[in-house]
Amino acid sequence: MYRLELKVPPPVVALCLAFLMWFAPSLGQPEVPLQVRVGMALVLVLIGQSISIAGMVAFRRARTTINPIKASAASSLVTTGVYRFTRNPMYLGLLLTLLAWAVFLFNPVALLFVPIFVLYINRFQIKPEEQVLSSLFGAEYMAYKGQVRRWL
Repeated sequence: MYRLELKVPPPVVALCLAFLMWFAPSLGQPEVPLQVRVGMALVLVLIGQSISIAGMVAFRRARTTINPIKASAASSLVTTGVYRFTRNPMYLGLLLTLLAWAVFLFNPVALLFVPIFVLYINRFQIKPEEQVLSSLFGAEYMAYKGQVRRWL
C-alpha cells in the first residue's frame, strides 16, 4: 500500500472518481429539474475552486512547491490566508467539486464516491505529506497542525 503514497496526483484521483460516478447505477430517484441541479452544482464548484485557487496563490506567494507529489520540496510552511481555516484547501476544493458533480448527477450511488475520495486522500496523500512536513518544519508544523483542522 505504501506504493500509492504521494504517487497519484489528487486531481487525477478526483477525475477517476468523477468518471466512476458518471457510470454509477441509478436507483430510480425522483427527477430534479436540470436548472436546479446545475445551479446547486455551480455554487459548489465556484466555492470549491475559489478555495483551491486561494491555496495555490498562497503557495505561489510563499514560493513553495505546489506539486503534491513532491512534498519534500516544500521550502516554507504556509499558515496564512485560507490556510488559517484548513490545512488542505486544494483537496477541500476538489472534494467540493466532486460533491458538485454528484449533485449535478443527482444519483445517491454517485454520492458514495465522495467519501471514497476523502479516505483515499487522507491515507495516501495527506498523511504522507504530514510526515514530510513534520520532518521539515518540526515544532512549527506540529503547532499549526494542533490549531488548524485537516479539512475544515
